[in-house]
Amino acid sequence: MKPGSTFADRAITFFLNLPTPNNLPGNISVMNPYLDNGVGDIVESFYKKYFFDNNKRILALGINPGRFGGGITGISFTDPVALEKFCSIKNGFQKKKEISSEFIYKFIEKYGGTEKFYSKFFISALYPLALIKDGLNYNYYDETKLYKFLKPFIIETVKAHLEFGLKKDYVICLGRKNSIYLEKINKENNFFKKIIVLDHPRYIMQYKRKHIDKYLTEYLSAFKYN
Repeated sequence: MKPGSTFADRAITFFLNLPTPNNLPGNISVMNPYLDNGVGDIVESFYKKYFFDNNKRILALGINPGRFGGGITGISFTDPVALEKFCSIKNGFQKKKEISSEFIYKFIEKYGGTEKFYSKFFISALYPLALIKDGLNYNYYDETKLYKFLKPFIIETVKAHLEFGLKKDYVICLGRKNSIYLEKINKENNFFKKIIVLDHPRYIMQYKRKHIDKYLTEYLSAFKYN
């Protein structure tokens, strides 16, 4: 951890300097919102609001951002609507909701709100840029060649995140299939002592919306784990 800097400073530096990979296999494209100066301002506002300290936090990792959420705002699981409504950060993005963001902010509200939640947890993704194929969201693990191509950067992403100021006691993994890859990476690198696995917000909202209260309870239990 660099002396004289905050969790926010380290996170901002990382995200605003993310490289955009070229020549991804399988005709897959990447959305890098951090190349937009307006997104940079949003990222700075968000992290300085919630992470302007050196508190140790627990990491929660999703797959990779969606094209209507973090792929636009630069903030994981945070669409333009949530950014303004729950984080009180005004923005000029099109106010279109993203289902993963909807679930996460329902959960954060139940947890006690953004101030309380972000003082203890940090949400990100194993691969921090949105992947698109044929105009739709794509996951880093959907093709073996893609995963092998991105794996070195995924490992470096986790290493960098730990430098923000994160605890290594446990990590919360969002997504059952995501956990398969995180567990392999963790076994090779000994990042975390324990991995707690939850169903991914997108899966819940797309296939299990009728049971959302059950999943919110599961999330509350996992995020209070100690």
